Amino acid sequence: MATAKRDYYDVLGVPRNASPEDIKKAFRRLAMKYHPDRNKEDGAETRFKEIGEAYEVLSDAEKRPAYDRFGHAGLQGFDFGRGFEGTDLGGFGDIFDAFFGGTAGGRRQREAQRGADRRVDIEIGFEDGAFGCENEIEVERVERCGRCAGAGSEPGSQAARCPACEGAGQVRRVSRSFFGQFVNIATCAQCRGEGRIVTNPCNSCRGSGRERRKRALAVKIPAGVNDGSRMRLNGEGDAGMNGGSPGHLYVYINVRPHAFFTREEDDLVYELEMNPAQAALGFETTVPTLEGDAAALKAPPGTQNGRLFVLKGKGVPRLHGGGRGDLLVRANVVIPTDLSDEQRELLRQLAESFGTPVSNGDKSILGKIKDALT
Repeated sequence: MATAKRDYYDVLGVPRNASPEDIKKAFRRLAMKYHPDRNKEDGAETRFKEIGEAYEVLSDAEKRPAYDRFGHAGLQGFDFGRGFEGTDLGGFGDIFDAFFGGTAGGRRQREAQRGADRRVDIEIGFEDGAFGCENEIEVERVERCGRCAGAGSEPGSQAARCPACEGAGQVRRVSRSFFGQFVNIATCAQCRGEGRIVTNPCNSCRGSGRERRKRALAVKIPAGVNDGSRMRLNGEGDAGMNGGSPGHLYVYINVRPHAFFTREEDDLVYELEMNPAQAALGFETTVPTLEGDAAALKAPPGTQNGRLFVLKGKGVPRLHGGGRGDLLVRANVVIPTDLSDEQRELLRQLAESFGTPVSNGDKSILGKIKDALT
């Protein structure tokens, strides 16, 4: 059994005394909401066709009075094959332009495209990463053509209107189905949506409006960057198309290792070598700092291998501010391997004083000292 048609006024949600402008506004709103390209819910396409049929009747100066007087029966004999074509909305193109970015005059505005991002890798010294520096980098990127200013045509000439789409940048194809007439809109293949064809291409960019160039950029590297840090330079990538914004330039930073410092986040680590006598008896010394001067350090008697001494604020400046890290001095007790006879005798006496006399069957004296210190 066929389903009874709904009242057209109810379909558009307007009263029976609605003005043509109110009917048009209601149709625009509902068509945008239920258009199949936007609404993928079940029943959206059927609802969209119902809305179109209701608008076709209520916007027509002959059909609406007949419908108001006799209902759906009063529409028998009228032609419903034209779908939305012929309405005072500009032949359905007005609605599709709203969907696809066109203008009310029928010409589709070219879609702005953001430029591509670029990447460059640089290498800096350890101190430059810690304290910051200014570096000049070279980047190859796509820019707007300097000869034609991005127009694509030789200076003094202009692009011609595309004959395939008549400058609209899009072509419309009408198809008919059981439900009526539909209009499909596609980008013009001849002008690729530009609406114009370059007949006298620019000698520099060959009609593309863009060209590849190498540029030298001054980059200020902040203090505290580490190996593998990344910076983003906004707008320094490829130029956009059709008024689109340029892309970004990403700078990847490689930091060369230091001769004797290693880095742990914002802290520096320095290995302080000492012999067993220094570790056992204690001693005073100086250690280098990142600034190049020396800092005093006192190792107490009985310093164990691996002990850390912390020099506050002598590390790397924090990347986003807030002071500096620390300098961590790690004790590294080095067991001598080349001893004189006198040193060997002294160590033997030391071993005996520990109650660990050296014999051929025991560990070497150096091994016992190492055990005693660790």
